[in-house]
Amino acid sequence: MSHDAASGCCGGSNSKPNNDSFTGSDEKPIELTASAIEAIKNAIKEEGQPGDGLRVSVVGGGCSGYQYNLDFEKEARMGDLALDFGGVTIYVDPVSAGYLKGTVVDFISGLQGTGFKFNNPNAKRTCGCGSSFS
Repeated sequence: MSHDAASGCCGGSNSKPNNDSFTGSDEKPIELTASAIEAIKNAIKEEGQPGDGLRVSVVGGGCSGYQYNLDFEKEARMGDLALDFGGVTIYVDPVSAGYLKGTVVDFISGLQGTGFKFNNPNAKRTCGCGSSFS
């Protein structure tokens, strides 16, 4: 499921996502909603291998400077955080954890599109599709 969360982007926006309910920590920089956990389980079942987890990372690029990246992953790399969400393991490298701290990952389905939505309180400017930020 190598997913470049910024594909099909963009149009700039200066609005900052509202995310008052979750405060990230060094041990748990991100939170996943129930719908995101279910979508990840389904993706692993359909496209991944048994025992896969999901790597959530931030990479350079996209229309706003950085973009979110999702990939199947078998095991943690050196320095990774390995977080359990309802039986799904999420891997986050230390650099990405800093950019993601306080982020809530949701999965939305509707007329405007279907996919993962990152509500990142660190983003000063986001892409119109919500997949890249600065």
